[in-house]
Amino acid sequence: MTWLPFDLHPEYAVEGIPRAQLYARYGDGHVERLRDAFAALGLVYNPPPEVVPNTMRALRLTELARASDLHQPFHDRLMLAYWEEATDIGDPDELKVLAAEVGLDDGEVARVLGGDDLRDIVLGSTSQAQSIGITGIPAFVLDRRQLVLGAQPRPVFERILATLGYSPAGDRSTLDSDGERREDRTHEHDRGEHRDQPQP
Repeated sequence: MTWLPFDLHPEYAVEGIPRAQLYARYGDGHVERLRDAFAALGLVYNPPPEVVPNTMRALRLTELARASDLHQPFHDRLMLAYWEEATDIGDPDELKVLAAEVGLDDGEVARVLGGDDLRDIVLGSTSQAQSIGITGIPAFVLDRRQLVLGAQPRPVFERILATLGYSPAGDRSTLDSDGERREDRTHEHDRGEHRDQPQP
């Protein structure tokens, strides 16, 4: 799977928005429902309680990590920090700590955070995603043929992958029309406020 950046809320101030403002959109019980949904999957719902970050800085750093062959570990570290450790991943100081943990070069990190480097990559990926109908996250493009919007249960993906010729669970190859196996490629466009650059 290849994670690609998606700038979901370019209108957010650079310091983010109050989390209470986000929760107000969803009404009473929203937090409890999210905690219960996460717990049912063995996950922890504990984002930063006061702020919903603007994640453009984090998205730009993930592209620096991609160029350094560290995208997956940095992506995973961001997710853990945001969802379980209540870390504001819009805060440059917090990002420097997380980047150092996975081995990103301190000088390169400072350069990216000090300017707009790699912003064009994030915006280009966002524009490309929007051009194929992606308006939010998560969104998945399976085998470059099928778009799946939203956080769908596993059976939905299994049915779609089966229609694409994907082999049974445990075998990550697919069958071409002539019966030859080929590698399956799954792409996800994500941004910064969900389970990659997060959200509620």
